[in-house]
Order: sequence, then C-alpha cells, then structure tokens
Amino acid sequence: MKRYYVGCILGLSILLSQHVLAKPAQRIIALSPHAVEMLYAIGAGDAIVATTDYADYPEAAKKIPRIGGYYGIQMERVFELNPDLIVVWDTGNKAEDINQLKSLGFNLYGSDPKTLDAIATELEELGQLTGHVEEARNAATIYRAELSRLRAENTSKSAPKVFYQLWSTPLMTVSKNSWIQQIIDVCHGENVFYTAASDYPQVSLENVLLTLPEVILQSQEEGNVKGVDWSQWPEIPAVKKQRIYQIDADLLHRATPRALLGVQALCRALDKAR
Repeated sequence: MKRYYVGCILGLSILLSQHVLAKPAQRIIALSPHAVEMLYAIGAGDAIVATTDYADYPEAAKKIPRIGGYYGIQMERVFELNPDLIVVWDTGNKAEDINQLKSLGFNLYGSDPKTLDAIATELEELGQLTGHVEEARNAATIYRAELSRLRAENTSKSAPKVFYQLWSTPLMTVSKNSWIQQIIDVCHGENVFYTAASDYPQVSLENVLLTLPEVILQSQEEGNVKGVDWSQWPEIPAVKKQRIYQIDADLLHRATPRALLGVQALCRALDKAR
C-alpha cells in the first residue's frame, strides 16, 4: 500500500490517506523524471514549479527549474517556491532529504511504482491530489486496456532466450525481480539470467556465452552499445543471426505511461526471433 505522510504547518495537519488535500495542489515540486511525466499525462504539468535533473519529457518539462538530482535537493529553493505538494521518489531521492521535507511539514506523496499495473494506480492518485480526476481516470483506463491487450497478444507466442544488456562496463543484466523482467514477461521472453541472486547482477562474457541467448537487447546509450563487441562471439545465436537490438532506455526504465512503448519495442524485437 502506498505511503502517505502527514504535513504539519502552523499547527495544521493534512493527512493524504484519502488521496486528497484540503484543495487541489497548485504548486508542485516533482522530484523525479517519472513523476513529471505522470503529472503531464493527467494534465497537471503546468502546476509543476520545480523538478530534478533529467526530467526531459514532454518537451515542456525541459523548461522547469531544476533544484537537485541524485546528489540531493536544494532545501532553500524548496522554501522559496512554497509548494503545496511535493512528489518524492521513495527509492530515488536521498532518504535524509525525504525525512527533512517530512519533518518540515510539507505535504508529500511517495511515488515509486514497482509494477507496470501500479502506474495506472498512481495516475489516479495523482489525479485526486491535483484535481485532475477525470483526466487521470481516462489516462489510467487507456493504459490498463493497452497493457491487457499486449499481455493477451503475446501470451501464447514462443519464448526466445533473451539477454538484456543493462550496461557494458561492467557487464550487467537483470533478473526475476527487476523492472525490465516485467516487460520481458509481457512479451513472453525467457530471460537467461532470470534466477540470478540479485536484481541487477554483474555477469561475465563467459556467463553469457554459456546461456546461448537468441536475442540480445541493449539500452540505447552510446557507452552501453559500444562497450561490448559481440561480433567476437559468433557462436552465440543472437550474434550469428544478427539479433542484437537497441531500445530507448527512457521507455524501458521509467515507470510512466510511456513504458507501454517500451513493451511494444521489446516485443517487436523478440518477434524477430520467434
């Protein structure tokens, strides 16, 4: 269940347990790129007064002032902006920053969707907090319908063996509890490192060679794509048959409605190996 925090300012308390404020939020600080996308998806983007580094979608988001990043938040700017809602990233913002914002009495909504289905739920909850209830409900309905369609479309397809190259140096991949695994599941692929001990394990080239993947997928960053010369291992089926594909990392890694575009891209790549 989502966590909500109690804001205490001048003796007044607002409990966000019902997904509402005393009045809809008009001045929002969104402390993650995915939160910015979610707010724009429900028509609340114009209410964002500040965000963090890498919040670059939609185009209008690039004009929003930045007040921090993974390294921390500029607390003095938070006070200056006087937000009535701060959307924090439970596992992406520094814990001490979240705790400080909480102790200072700001109204916080913790955004950190762990599943593809949770994206729709958060759209609706943000709609309640911002007064964009109908827009959020419509966005969530469309999202759920498309996710259901993609699951149904791929469930009976064959399952090609896939290696997802999260990064090249060191060589890293994903396993059963990762975000990417959910996308692979929708597309009915067989992750060759599904049972790895950690969610984002480091592996060797020899490990990959032993699994003989039929498809290799890479996040599209230049450093990742150029980091491994797979042509040196033609015995890997994915290399021999030239089934190495690059997919936009933002579509695969951000928990937003655009994740469905990432699902579609990954499914298309696996279809080429079926």
